[in-house]
Amino acid sequence: MSITRLLTIALLACSTAPALAAPQDFAFAVIGHARGGTDGTALLQKSITETDADNLAFVVVNGVKSPTEPCDDSLYAQRRDIVSHAQNGVIMSLAASDWLNCSASGQKASTSERLTLVREQFHSGEFSLGASKLPLLRQSLTAKFRSYAENTRWEVGNVLFATINLPAANNHFLLDGGRNNEFEDRLIANRNWLQHLFAFAALKKVSAVVFVADGNLFSTPPKRSFFRTQRDGFAEIRRSFSDLAGRFPGRVLMVHGDVASGKAPPRILWTGNVGVVGVGERWLKVVVDDHLPQLFAVADADGERR
Repeated sequence: MSITRLLTIALLACSTAPALAAPQDFAFAVIGHARGGTDGTALLQKSITETDADNLAFVVVNGVKSPTEPCDDSLYAQRRDIVSHAQNGVIMSLAASDWLNCSASGQKASTSERLTLVREQFHSGEFSLGASKLPLLRQSLTAKFRSYAENTRWEVGNVLFATINLPAANNHFLLDGGRNNEFEDRLIANRNWLQHLFAFAALKKVSAVVFVADGNLFSTPPKRSFFRTQRDGFAEIRRSFSDLAGRFPGRVLMVHGDVASGKAPPRILWTGNVGVVGVGERWLKVVVDDHLPQLFAVADADGERR
């Protein structure tokens, strides 16, 4: 199904519905995955328990395991059970740690096979996981991009939310020639996804678009070595994102999971209408408030805004 067809269906569906109200004061959370040496099960369960106790519109889980945890079927099933029992609606954001290290020493499964499994377990269906069911639209509805179910969008109030598959660690660009089929195919899919999202946002006249991704589009490019030139894996998609966001009249917020532990409390860094904030192992609460000049603020579990 083409983008034009999808947008037509969406507009027809909303043409008889009342106009969306201006953004209200609501909050959502983004849960980061475990890092090396952290008990991923305990961390995810703790984060789900804490977000269950908060007043949230929904929760996004960025990755279900750390890079060092095994890629066994039982681990994915266990993490699926945890998020499925959440009281909030849970949307999954695909992280590099979910699948990229699964062909490393000691792992029995290939990365491509594990990626397929993760997509089937956590990125399928028309509704979010958890007790509260949010309707979702996936890029996989388009035949050409049927594999990319992890690219998902939904709406709350007058804000459009979306996940986009951008793995941390240089967007999974590999230096060795002939090994970047996954990167190249995903680049095409992500460009299409961004075009679709900003076109839909313009047609619906939403106040803001929020993206959740694993990697940070605006991270410092890899350093060049004397012998080899490391390519910036985010360069192409960053140009597309910046161009589309620059022409969008509202706010654009990027929440990413590429944050080292031990850093200062997260804050949204704004450049024009684009804000960027990272989430580490501790879950991040984001407030959407129509009375804020920049619409968004991060808050701790007690509600104190920063």
